[in-house]
Amino acid sequence: MNENDLLILNFEEVRRRSIKVWKAIPKEMLNWKPDDKAFTCGEMIRHVIEGEFLYHQILIQRGSAALSDIPNPYETKEFSTVEEELVFAKPYREDFLCFVRALSKSDLESVRIDRSDVGYVRTLGDMLLRIAYHESVHTGQLLDYMRTMGVERPNIWD
Repeated sequence: MNENDLLILNFEEVRRRSIKVWKAIPKEMLNWKPDDKAFTCGEMIRHVIEGEFLYHQILIQRGSAALSDIPNPYETKEFSTVEEELVFAKPYREDFLCFVRALSKSDLESVRIDRSDVGYVRTLGDMLLRIAYHESVHTGQLLDYMRTMGVERPNIWD
């Protein structure tokens, strides 16, 4: 396995486990949130899916400045169901994974992504790992939401 294969495997496994959690949240609980300052379950799912699209744009243009120049297809789309979100996100997800597959080892080590607007500049390889970690953290938060709601949680450690 090379670097790209490992990155793709990680992205696919993180998303597979996220989807298990997302689909286990009862539809009537998608608007639940633990407090007024938190995301609802649906907002968190959207945040993860939209975040991947936005991160992809940042990677393509090598910095946060990309976000001021692109139309965001998620801005006007209202969250409806997990299944609809996944269908809508599919072409963006495929573009992102194709981008990752096409990277060279040199790209992962030498391309710098400027996110100094939020306090850091990192290599492309580092940023890719951060993207997967971002999704994983939110999956963990949703598992905690489900515990608090008294909803059965899926086994993501299969």
